[in-house]
Amino acid sequence: MKAAVCSLCNTGYGPAEMTRDSWLESDLVRRLAAARRDQVRPQGVCPACLQEALLHVLLDQGDAALHDGIQSVWPLDAEAAFGALPTPLRMHAHPHYTGRGITLAMVDAGFYPHPDLTRPRNRIRAWADASAPRVVSRRFRPDRQPRWPGWDEAAPWQWHGMMTSASAAGNGRLSHGLYRGVAPDVELVLVQVRARSGGISEESIARALSWLADNAASLGVRIVSISVGGSTRDPDADNEVHQEVRRLVDQGITVVAAAGNDGQRRLVPPATAPEAITIGGLDDKNAFDHEDMAIWHSNFGVDSNGASKPELVAPSIWVVAPMLPGTPISKEAAELFKRRAALGPGKREAEIEEQIARHKLVTPHYQHVEGTSFAAPLTASVIACMLQANPELTPALVRHVLLSASRPVAGAEVERQGAGALDAGRAVKLALRETHAPWVAGSLEPRRGSDAPLILTLHDRNARRAQVVGSWDDWGAPGIPMQLAGPGLWKAAVPELPPGRHQYKFLVDGTRWQDDPDNPRKTPDGVGGLNSILIV
Repeated sequence: MKAAVCSLCNTGYGPAEMTRDSWLESDLVRRLAAARRDQVRPQGVCPACLQEALLHVLLDQGDAALHDGIQSVWPLDAEAAFGALPTPLRMHAHPHYTGRGITLAMVDAGFYPHPDLTRPRNRIRAWADASAPRVVSRRFRPDRQPRWPGWDEAAPWQWHGMMTSASAAGNGRLSHGLYRGVAPDVELVLVQVRARSGGISEESIARALSWLADNAASLGVRIVSISVGGSTRDPDADNEVHQEVRRLVDQGITVVAAAGNDGQRRLVPPATAPEAITIGGLDDKNAFDHEDMAIWHSNFGVDSNGASKPELVAPSIWVVAPMLPGTPISKEAAELFKRRAALGPGKREAEIEEQIARHKLVTPHYQHVEGTSFAAPLTASVIACMLQANPELTPALVRHVLLSASRPVAGAEVERQGAGALDAGRAVKLALRETHAPWVAGSLEPRRGSDAPLILTLHDRNARRAQVVGSWDDWGAPGIPMQLAGPGLWKAAVPELPPGRHQYKFLVDGTRWQDDPDNPRKTPDGVGGLNSILIV
């Protein structure tokens, strides 16, 4: 069968798929044409592009209309209850940035080459197994289907990494583009760390990170997302995982790590690495409007230097991901939706609905899942879009933009949410505006200057004046005046301080208190905010 090509995205589809826009009601087609006159045409457009236009039209009508409209006209299963909104919509992702040209590495238990990652073009650049002392790896071409030892086992240990990778980077192929990730064009490097005998060790995590550091340049890796954790509580700074995280960041690679799911004041490596951006969980109530969002029961605590973690939160519930093909749950899902369809329009059977709800099924191929192991790769996918928008961002600037783009969760404790809930679209917009000159090409974290003073840096293009106030002089005014070193770049040299732990904040324009967004070491200030920490 000759393939047709979508006139919008140039993706190849079968001729039958190209005419499936007939499912749309005529009045909706007219509204689509009016809303996207320059792009949408009834013929010659693939379902993914046409359905994306539908989502934007429905969004203009409000959240309730979005749910009702999709439930009434969605072609994949007209009978199905629409269980979860697509993640890019809920995170307000920028539609024009999809991670194209960026490579994201993911560390997880195991993986599967799902069609959402490999078709119509394979985006898995490499796979590695770091579960044993000798790392085994393979590299793949875009025009070849990736295969590695055990790829087709349909084993339970594969599902986690398959779901985390597809939720962040999948193109939603089995949903005709609906359930795609925030970065559906990003290239992937997949590193599995679960031993065949079961279990994940810190040694295997460190080995995975070391392998990535050795191969990052040849693979073009810019981001590493880690959805697994070790077991060491209260690790010191020389923990092996911490060392490898630091090595990656020193190479210009941003590292994000999942905080964990127990809702306890308990973090383990790599979430305790100061250089990692640790991601907690958010319950956005499966809604486009985030007025009622709340913190999910993720872990929190401090890093190995005593600074508060997580840095921010991202969706960790109602995240849609594909089921592992060939597993019992995927076979049961297909049968349940087949039985539901056989009942006829508008009819329901309690047993079927209970099973669909129990398995959190959304379509015959997808279900919604939860955990900070999804919040971390979702954040990584946003970073991929940021780097596409501005490839010059360093890990320090990525951290700065992410924190600046996050919105506080009302009523939640600061130590549980960090800077707040990540807004994907806002992060990309801030990345586009982040045009630092060469003098800030490196880290913005507190550092020693050439003549040994400690330099503090603040990036704020709207500030008219700024100063540093700290615990070293009992928070006395006026503090240390900051000097404008470039457009929006403020610097201050801190006098020699006695050994120990010191806290500080920036005072902007004499009215606005702000912790240092580029210093990962923070602690609650006792009045609902955070102080930044200096260790001398």
